[in-house]
Amino acid sequence: MEDLEMTCFQIISNVGTARSSYIEAIQKAKQGDFEGARESVSAGQKEFLKGHEAHFSLLQKEAQGVMVGGSLILIHAEDQLMSAENFKIIAEEMIANYEKMAELEKRLESQRG
Repeated sequence: MEDLEMTCFQIISNVGTARSSYIEAIQKAKQGDFEGARESVSAGQKEFLKGHEAHFSLLQKEAQGVMVGGSLILIHAEDQLMSAENFKIIAEEMIANYEKMAELEKRLESQRG
């Protein structure tokens, strides 16, 4: 069970870092730093993949007939994994929207000037 707990905490840590990077990306995009926003999404994706790989290793064990077992920690780890994935989708959409808004603002300014 100790191995399962360590894997769960690895998932939670990695995807928590990923989610924070995605939130940071949204904040950077809001400030007009679109390159920085994309870098934050990329950094988040690297952390997310680490968590996803750890999660996948648990799925592989169960597929091989080794019962991993259910626990509140595992449920929390899976919840964090899905939450981070959703934040990535939202971050990418918001970055695109902020880019469009910035482009429209530039066009309006050039038309006024």
